[in-house]
Amino acid sequence: MNFPLYIAKRYLFSKSSNSTINIITLIAGIGVIVGSLALFIVLSGFSGLRTFSVGFLKTSDPDLKITATQGKSFFLNDTIKSILKQENGILNYSKVIEERAFFEYNKKTHIAFIKGVDSNYTKVNSIDTTVYIGTWLDKNIPYGSVIGNGISNTLSVGVFDFIEPLTIYVPKPGKGYVMNPKNAFSKINTQPIGIFALTDDLDKKFTFVWLSASQQLLNYKNNQISAIEIKLAKNSNLAEVQNSLIKKLGNRFTIKNREQLNSVFYKMLNTENLTSYLIFTLILIIALFNVIGAVIMMILEKKDNLKTLYSLGANIKQIKKVFVLQGFLLTFFGMIIGVSTGVILVLLQKKYHLFMITKHLPYPVELTFFNIFTVVITILVLGFISSKIASSRISKKLVE
Repeated sequence: MNFPLYIAKRYLFSKSSNSTINIITLIAGIGVIVGSLALFIVLSGFSGLRTFSVGFLKTSDPDLKITATQGKSFFLNDTIKSILKQENGILNYSKVIEERAFFEYNKKTHIAFIKGVDSNYTKVNSIDTTVYIGTWLDKNIPYGSVIGNGISNTLSVGVFDFIEPLTIYVPKPGKGYVMNPKNAFSKINTQPIGIFALTDDLDKKFTFVWLSASQQLLNYKNNQISAIEIKLAKNSNLAEVQNSLIKKLGNRFTIKNREQLNSVFYKMLNTENLTSYLIFTLILIIALFNVIGAVIMMILEKKDNLKTLYSLGANIKQIKKVFVLQGFLLTFFGMIIGVSTGVILVLLQKKYHLFMITKHLPYPVELTFFNIFTVVITILVLGFISSKIASSRISKKLVE
């Protein structure tokens, strides 16, 4: 029989004759439960926010994006088309043009980006699903435009206003001084036919027009574009497709996946997640001081029993192990209760939306094995360290 474990369980679950020790042990257990619960809820909350935020990126950004390493544009020739067609993992691709532009509507102005897209664009991205007023680009309206909600508010633009066009300007390429400002810009007049709303940043950044209209504005040739956006097949391996395209297209092109396109955003999410984990781990460490106190109080109360164990042949290492196991078990059972309660709360939130950010938006949470594993390992390691610290109070002098 493992007698240190047997005695540790007896000490943990048997009621002490000293009520103060019982209260300290109870407080230590509650501290571990609350700390475990809080850490798990926070990690689940950040996982939910990550999934929620990445969902927006999946709506607006492609799986892969090809741009020129040098310059703003390149020519989509037959070689590139052949490479894209032969790549098994590619489901669809779209030709796009992005350029910073000056917008004018009814004497109001704004600087944002024009994004020219082809008819395949909605097969690569689902930005058209975010249009809440009007409609997406229509082939029957070659100079139609779909503007972001932020741009609409800034310029006071509505849809299907046939009296006032939305005028888009870009500087003409060239060198030297501009003698006549009227000749310094290319412009097109567009008809706003839709307004989309996704995130504040995108709503203020983009206006979508047909690829042909943007090529006319920028004086591009028919096969001249600034990027190719790619949608991968469902079961394809993103890394393999990306590496394959990098090898085939060479260093003239830069190929980035969604995470690389939004590297700052992902770094911010990871930093916030790590910071929250460290803060709540620190709170948990403070709570585990109660475990140290409870074990030390138990050592002092059982001093006579320890002398008996020592006289019966138990060595100092075995006696220390009794209290290491006692503290570890106290932490373990507190962790089980805390994590189990956290899992139940997360499931209830996902199903019944107990906590809301707005009237129609529940706080996002995500139940993942990684979060459970992280909390379990954190609690057990800290609990073991706390128990080792407390048991170090036992010496040969104490039991003789």
